[in-house]
Amino acid sequence: MEAEIKVSNLYAYFGSICALRGINISIKEKVVTAVIGPSGCGKSTFIRCINRLHEVVPEAKLSGEVLLGGKDIYSADADPILIRRKIGMVFQRPNPFPALSIYDNVAAGLKLNGIKRKNDLDGIVERSLKMSALWGEVKDKLNASGVSLSGGQQQRLCIARALAVAPEVILFDEPCSALDPISTGKIEELLFQLKKNYTIIIVTHNMQQAARVSDYTAFFLLGELVEFDKTQDIFTKPKDNRTEDYITGRFG
Repeated sequence: MEAEIKVSNLYAYFGSICALRGINISIKEKVVTAVIGPSGCGKSTFIRCINRLHEVVPEAKLSGEVLLGGKDIYSADADPILIRRKIGMVFQRPNPFPALSIYDNVAAGLKLNGIKRKNDLDGIVERSLKMSALWGEVKDKLNASGVSLSGGQQQRLCIARALAVAPEVILFDEPCSALDPISTGKIEELLFQLKKNYTIIIVTHNMQQAARVSDYTAFFLLGELVEFDKTQDIFTKPKDNRTEDYITGRFG
């Protein structure tokens, strides 16, 4: 498999504080890559650099190269809006648009992209809700508010919203941290289905979750990428003592 995303010599800053130091990693397409590490190690900053959300933070800056399909997403002619369309993001806490219905939450990005015909919208909304394993639960109440759903359903609604605009990559920033075990299980099951068509990166504090859902795992510590390998190897025969100490619970 070729690298979908290739990151070279990436440094990220918040003002004078260096949050990422010289990150080099190649993320393969149509697999799940977990990003693990203790709080404050740069995990969320890393994925926000991948879809150009880091730059919207005041005084944030970065250097280095991020390639998506061989093209530099930070080149002068790259459109950040198009980049974020190709690289969707699902955040830690479900964030459906409170003023919009379930249907309109999914259709919002489509309408911004100029899709107006109801038949087109209907088809994409239904397909996206089915892909996020939510259609069966909401098909009879599409006009209800998105925030009327349970927390787990709201998170799957946000996944449907991300899927609707046909991304190539989906970033998940601790998507299950605010969910109960049953909802977490549904999200994890969904990841197995989604990786057939999408490249997925998931930030997680949960070691068991990383071991269950990911094909590859990257371990970050103090802004550095300590180790990156197949998940089975990271968890059974890590090459770096710091990785072993973290996954066995000696710190973090």
